[in-house]
Amino acid sequence: MIRRLIILLFSTCLLFSQNNDSFNYLPKFSKSDQVIQHSYYTLKYDEDHEQASWVAYKLTNYNLLNPKTDRKDNFRSDPEVSTGSASLKDYKGSGYDRGHLAPAADFKWSSTAMSESFYMSNMSPQNPSFNRGIWKNLESAVRNWAIDNDEIYIVTGAVLNDVIGRIGSNKVSIPSEYYKVILDYQEPDFKGIGIIMPNQKGDASLSTYAVSIDHVEKITGIDFFPALPDEIEKNIENSFNTSDWNWGKSKSYKTTKKSSTSKEVEKSDSERLPAGSSIQCSGKTKKGARCKKKTLNADGYCNSHRNQNNLNPPLQFFLPNPIIAKIEKNEKKIRYY
Repeated sequence: MIRRLIILLFSTCLLFSQNNDSFNYLPKFSKSDQVIQHSYYTLKYDEDHEQASWVAYKLTNYNLLNPKTDRKDNFRSDPEVSTGSASLKDYKGSGYDRGHLAPAADFKWSSTAMSESFYMSNMSPQNPSFNRGIWKNLESAVRNWAIDNDEIYIVTGAVLNDVIGRIGSNKVSIPSEYYKVILDYQEPDFKGIGIIMPNQKGDASLSTYAVSIDHVEKITGIDFFPALPDEIEKNIENSFNTSDWNWGKSKSYKTTKKSSTSKEVEKSDSERLPAGSSIQCSGKTKKGARCKKKTLNADGYCNSHRNQNNLNPPLQFFLPNPIIAKIEKNEKKIRYY
């Protein structure tokens, strides 16, 4: 009995410390749930619906700005699902896409992460117009949020208590809705937001689908971010502010190309610091303290505080001596003069 308890505690700690992250960002689950830890994301598999009820992972500015691999369409069953996951045959001829819950584009920084994103446990039957349209746009916006906020925690999945049918021999459920919940858990401005979208073509602005995390919890029955201190959890999950988030589509995160800012303004490479050379934002928070976020913007301000740029000295006053750093266009280095 003691040995089983030790094993259980060890497994739980392993899940909580995924990727050496000290914050346990996983939703609440019980020991009877089939929770599977892959290299860079964790999911809870729902055998009744043959898909994940949630997929959780951390997305960082650094990883997005340092891609190392391209998309690999190696869809396959998940060998870690003890009951057997859905298969490619379930989707064949169904009229539905094998829609990613955790998108492949979030994992271009690792060939292992990219490959594992194509497990069928990370797929759900999505209307093609939805998957290739507004859902894709939302995924791009979420990557912008990771760029803007340095790192965010994401939980995504299908609303499985309201399905519209099933496909394949494994009876894979077709959800009527999908959700994402996002947490920015970095000082000084903790914030969170939820998104619920119907599994159909959508033309409305992304922000019109925004809801509180509490609302997503009521719809799904999932307790998100239970490890947050009670008061912080209450403040973050009870309300949201769409103006805290950038709703434009991302374009590219390759450092050799142009990147988008929070206002979808294109910036040349001469306006970005090299990857790995981030500096502390020079902006001020609403409380008057200096922002603690790191930024690669050459003006010295994170995307949340770029509107303060005209109120402060230029970046040269914050760069290391001697005097001025020249950022060479199309070169990933800084030369000091």
